[in-house]
Amino acid sequence: MMKTPLTISMMLERAEIFFPKKQVISRMKGGVVRHTYKEIGERTRRLASMLKQLGVGVGDRVGTFAWNHHRHLEAYFAIPGIGAVLHTINIRLSPQHIAYIINHADDRVLLIDDDLLPAIEAVKDEIPNVRAFIIMTDADELPETALAPVYHYEKLLADGDPAFPFLKDLDEYQPAGMCYTSATTGQPKGVVYTHRSTVLHAMALGLADTLGLCERDVAMPIVPMFHVNAWGMPFAATWFGSTTVMPGPAFTPNVLAELIETERVTIVAGVPTIWLGLLQALEKGRYDVSSLTRVICGGSAAPKGVIRAFEEKYGIPFIHAYGMTETSPLVLVSRPKSYQDGLSYEEKLDIRAKQGLLALGLEMKVIGQNGPVRWDGKEMGELCLRGPWIAAEYYNDERTKETFRDGWLHTGDVVTVDEEGFVKIVDRTKDVIKSGGEWISSVDLENALMAHEAVFEAAVVAVPHPKWQERPIACVVLKEGKSVTKEELYDFLRPQFAKWWLPDDIVFLDEIPKTSVGKFLKRKLRDEMAARYADAAAE
Repeated sequence: MMKTPLTISMMLERAEIFFPKKQVISRMKGGVVRHTYKEIGERTRRLASMLKQLGVGVGDRVGTFAWNHHRHLEAYFAIPGIGAVLHTINIRLSPQHIAYIINHADDRVLLIDDDLLPAIEAVKDEIPNVRAFIIMTDADELPETALAPVYHYEKLLADGDPAFPFLKDLDEYQPAGMCYTSATTGQPKGVVYTHRSTVLHAMALGLADTLGLCERDVAMPIVPMFHVNAWGMPFAATWFGSTTVMPGPAFTPNVLAELIETERVTIVAGVPTIWLGLLQALEKGRYDVSSLTRVICGGSAAPKGVIRAFEEKYGIPFIHAYGMTETSPLVLVSRPKSYQDGLSYEEKLDIRAKQGLLALGLEMKVIGQNGPVRWDGKEMGELCLRGPWIAAEYYNDERTKETFRDGWLHTGDVVTVDEEGFVKIVDRTKDVIKSGGEWISSVDLENALMAHEAVFEAAVVAVPHPKWQERPIACVVLKEGKSVTKEELYDFLRPQFAKWWLPDDIVFLDEIPKTSVGKFLKRKLRDEMAARYADAAAE
C-alpha cells in the first residue's frame, strides 16, 4: 500500500476541489457573512503565507483567542498547513490561566478577536515570548491597543498568496493542535493532537453510527472552537463538504433558534446548558426548527426530560455523546441497536440517556474497587481508554503519571456498562458521593430532579457527614415563573431511589456556578455547601 500521510490540509484541499460552491456562513457583529469553500481556501492560503512571513516555522505554536467564525476556521487549516501547531485558547479562563497556558505552550503569535482584546491586554506583560498579535476585526482600521506589534487580519490577507502551497512532507504523527483542560483545580493541562489523530477523528464523525456527518448536512458547531476543537466538527464538516454555520460572538438561545430557522441547520452540537436555554427560547417564541435531524449533546449528561422535550415536542432526534479534551473528544455515542427498535419509547429513552457504545477503533476497560466490573448496568468502575485519537500524555506536565498508566488513559469518570455494552457515566471520581461504604451517583439524582417540570437546573454535591462519611445535598434552580416546594421534590424522587440515596437537603438557588465551558462548577458548590452545613452544625 502507498504510504500517504494523513494531514489536516488534505481536508481543506478536498473541499476546495469538490465543494467550491458550498458555503461557510458566519454570524458576525455586523450581520451574517458568507464565503464559499473556494474563497475559504484562498483566504486560508493567504493567511498561511503571511504567518510564514512573520517567521512562524514548523513546530511553532500559534494561539487563537476567538469566537466561532470563518476567520477562526481559516486559522484551523492555515496554522497546521505550514507545520505549525494550532493552540485554541479558552476565552473564558481567568487571566492567570490565560497567561499560564500561553507561556506553557510557548505561543509565538496570537490571533485575537477585537472584542476580546482586553483579556489579552490584561496579561500582555506576562507573555513576553509572543512576538506578534493579529487582530481579527470587521473594522477597516485596528482598534487602539497596548499590544505590539499588531497586524490587521484582513490587511495581512490582502498581501498574502492565494495559491500558497501547504506543506506536503509532514509526518502524520507531527503535532498539529493543542487544547488545555478547563482546570476546575490546579493549572490547566495541555493535550497535543497530531495530524493523524485529527484526521482519523474527523473521519469517525462521519460514520453512520456516530454523528453521521455528511455533505448534505448544514452543520452548526455551537460548542466553542476553543473547546476540544469544537468536537472536531469544523474539520469534519469542511472535509465532507457540509455547509457550515458559525454562530459567532456572544450568541443567545434566540440567536441560535433564528440561525437554525433561517439557514435550515440539520445538525447542532453543544453542552446540556445550551439545550436547556434553546428549549426555553422555543417555548417562548415561534421558531421553525424542523430542519434539524439531530441534536448532539456532550460535556455532561442530559436529563431525560430534555431528550423527551426535543423529541416529543419538536420531533428532533437527540443524541447523547461522551468525550473529553484528552480524547479529541469522540468516545461514546448512544444509538440503540437495530434489534432494540421494538422496545417501548421509555425503554429506548433509558438507553439513549446513557452515553452509549464505544466508537469504532477505540478500546475500553472499566476497573472497579475489586478489578474489572461486570457488565450488568449496576457495578461501578473507572472508565479507561486507548486508541488512535486518545492522548498518551499531557504536554510537559508531571501530572501525566497520574492519568496515563499502563498504556491507558484513566478518565476519572465512574461508569456502569450494561449487558449490551452501553456505558453510563455515573459520576466523576471526585464527584461520586461515598456514603456508608456505598456510592451514590450525583448525576442520577440531578437528572431525576431536572425531569420535574418546575426545575431548570440541578446539581448534587457531597458534604461531609460524621457518621456516613458523605451525604448528598441538592442545589436547584427553578424555571422562570414556576414554583415547587422542597417536599414536593422529595415526593417526586422517592419512587425512583432507595431511601438512603435521597439528598439530606434541597437548596433553592438563583444560579448554579459553571465552568468556562458550561459545566456545573461542583468544587465551588461543594465548598459553599460544606461551609453552610458546618455553620449550621456549629449553631
